[in-house]
Amino acid sequence: MIHKQAYYYLRHVKDDFPAGVVVFLVALPLCLGVALASGAPLSSGLISGMVGGLIVAWLSGSQLSVSGPAAGLTAIVFNAIAQLGSFQGFLVACVLAGFLQLSLGFLRAGIIGAFFPSAVIKGMLAAIGLILIIKQIPHATGFDASYEGDESYMTETASSSFHELFAAFNGVSLGAVLISSVALVILFLWELPWFKQQRFFKLIPGPLIAVSWGIGFNGLATTFAPAWAVSPQHLVSLPIFEHPADFFNSFIFPDFSYLTNPAIYSVAVTIAIIASLETLLSLEAVDKLDPLRRIAPTNRELKAQGVGNIISGMLGGLPLTAVIVRSSANINAGGKTSMSCFIHGLCLLVSVLFFSHYLNTMPLACLAAILLHTGYKLAKPSLFMDFYHKGMSQFLPFLITIIAILMTDLLKGMLIGVIIGLFFVIKSNFNAAMTMTQDATHYQIVMHKDVSFLNKALLRKLILSIKANSTVTIDARKAQFIDHDILETLEDFVATAPDDNIKVELIDVYFKYVI
Repeated sequence: MIHKQAYYYLRHVKDDFPAGVVVFLVALPLCLGVALASGAPLSSGLISGMVGGLIVAWLSGSQLSVSGPAAGLTAIVFNAIAQLGSFQGFLVACVLAGFLQLSLGFLRAGIIGAFFPSAVIKGMLAAIGLILIIKQIPHATGFDASYEGDESYMTETASSSFHELFAAFNGVSLGAVLISSVALVILFLWELPWFKQQRFFKLIPGPLIAVSWGIGFNGLATTFAPAWAVSPQHLVSLPIFEHPADFFNSFIFPDFSYLTNPAIYSVAVTIAIIASLETLLSLEAVDKLDPLRRIAPTNRELKAQGVGNIISGMLGGLPLTAVIVRSSANINAGGKTSMSCFIHGLCLLVSVLFFSHYLNTMPLACLAAILLHTGYKLAKPSLFMDFYHKGMSQFLPFLITIIAILMTDLLKGMLIGVIIGLFFVIKSNFNAAMTMTQDATHYQIVMHKDVSFLNKALLRKLILSIKANSTVTIDARKAQFIDHDILETLEDFVATAPDDNIKVELIDVYFKYVI
């Protein structure tokens, strides 16, 4: 069994290695940015990303999901650190949240993820794609490198993102625009069928070429044409450790004396709930994007995230979740197994220990191009047309989810989308649960599959339309379940029908569903 698993991962390493490098390039500035926005040490974001790649990747049952610090938690983390007055105290809350997630996994709470309609999940993906495009344009044009908001769905970033989008056109850096434009051309060329058929282009991932182009151009521009060079604040900013041991010495450990502070427990519960919801949403989305249509076990994922948060908190890292942006980049880069996520974590570790100086020459404009390309693939115009052709019952939940996420945040937008989706499900069930046909003075009511209390109003409407001096057949042979309220309504009708000279024939009603 072990040999089969090893062979499985080795067989796909040619796809997973370049995908892992791409995810690393995307995750690196985001780990730093999330830490900065959370008011935490920069190293905490990197530690969280490493734990997600090196440990959670193997504990998770998802082959393509990538875990790391999530910008959706930045507001909670920032406020929690301020409330507790200590980052070490916050780490205790992170550890406790991990134990809560572990418990949720054993309690099989992962089933919650199955209740999100497909149209809502696709709407979430499209919304994230649009958010990526909106947030990356400023970086692509060399305007205000606030990369801490690149994955954020916080309320305060929704309006600020549009503000930065328009302001970006007033602060254009020609060098950044050239870097991101050429990088985008490279990425789209790599997607063309002809390029995919060539062995050379299959071996080298497009994002790696795009990043190499950006580093090379900026290096030459700095020497020969400074006006076209990208300014230092628009380059990756990685902490530099003179010796590998310095990184491990930078670990901050939790102060368990804070267990006597009641606020710790409310923070832990909040982190556990929000992180679990974001993880389950991401997992559902990744399953939709997986070319092999694999289904990840949700309860195992909650356990994996719980262990990850315990370890991250113990080492001084931020809370982590499964994150859809990095997972999408992984899938788009051709990742096939969890090896790609592990490679991304390994690259984070090696880069921090040995290559900080070199990575800090990487323009954010190249990374913006990778995320712009990912955003486009998540929110293609053809996707909108596909849902439009499926009808309003699919298109409206899809569209409303997108608008709601853009106007609020990820979780609120998803809640609105689910409510709209449930409305159409109930409406469809309401109309399909039973039908009535009429032939002269004979009526036939046929019940289909499940007939719940939601269909009580429809049944009363049908009964009231039956004229006096007629016959009625109520056929429940196709029904698998009939609610008690429906039976009571039928009993009342049978009892009063003779008053209007209506004869009622019951087929498989009382015999199967007698109470």
